[in-house]
Amino acid sequence: MGIPAVKTEDLGKSFGSTRALVSLSMEVAEGEVVGFLGPNGAGKTTTLRLLIGSIRPTTGRAEIFGLDARTEAVLAHRKLSYLAGDTNLWPSLTGGETLNLLERLSGRVDRNYRDDLIERFDLDPSKKVRTYSKGNRQKVALIASLMARSDLLILDEPTSGLDPLLEREFRNCIVEAKRNGQSVLLSSHILSEVEALCDRVGMLNHGRLIDFTSLKEMRQLTSRSVDVTFESTPPDLSRIPGVASIEVLDHSVHFAFRGRIAELLDLLAGFQPESLLIREPSLEELFLDLYDDSPAERG
Repeated sequence: MGIPAVKTEDLGKSFGSTRALVSLSMEVAEGEVVGFLGPNGAGKTTTLRLLIGSIRPTTGRAEIFGLDARTEAVLAHRKLSYLAGDTNLWPSLTGGETLNLLERLSGRVDRNYRDDLIERFDLDPSKKVRTYSKGNRQKVALIASLMARSDLLILDEPTSGLDPLLEREFRNCIVEAKRNGQSVLLSSHILSEVEALCDRVGMLNHGRLIDFTSLKEMRQLTSRSVDVTFESTPPDLSRIPGVASIEVLDHSVHFAFRGRIAELLDLLAGFQPESLLIREPSLEELFLDLYDDSPAERG
């Protein structure tokens, strides 16, 4: 295996008595798209700022392609592009002048790709930044982060202010970046965006990583929704391990199931059901389920 695009070991950050991030250890592989989820104040933005070296860790360390994010920040920055969640641009410059300035600062831009992005995101680069809406300012920042084709993209709420059509265009760009071998660390409140794009998802709560795994593995640990219909009065399914929240209506039974599906199917087969529907939980349901069950939430 190659050097991880991102690696943290016991990474922590405190602001006075407030522990914003506690002992975070994780890796993002080359060419992997990882999503970061969590409520406001969970520690997502703090983590991203530690990765770009803009704040100093209280404990542990972070690496970008093997480079210390803090002490070797200049070298690390040559490997990454960062999109902040609260982007501020120069109001007196036009969108095009802003992109040109950022190009000179980074020293590496695929100009054909930049022009393509301007067209795809429907940006008028001739207008002053002060005249732009929030969505248009976001377009400039997003194009700036994508146009260098950096080895690592660190994106904090990248589609904030974009309309649904441009959100879809952003997703296309991330798919292309992955195909190009780039790594992506994406913090977002849009669960459908994370579900559509990410290989793995990290969930933060109260500064702690409560889960970091693939959606498939995460779904195996949470409840599925099951609907089963019988020809006559339904049997008592409450004794089946993992079955909960049973609702009976005529010949149909709805319940939540947590466990191995193969074992459930074997047990249900003995009752000769007429129809069976098992639905995987959405990312939103996983999100709520994990946070409801997290130690931090139980306090």
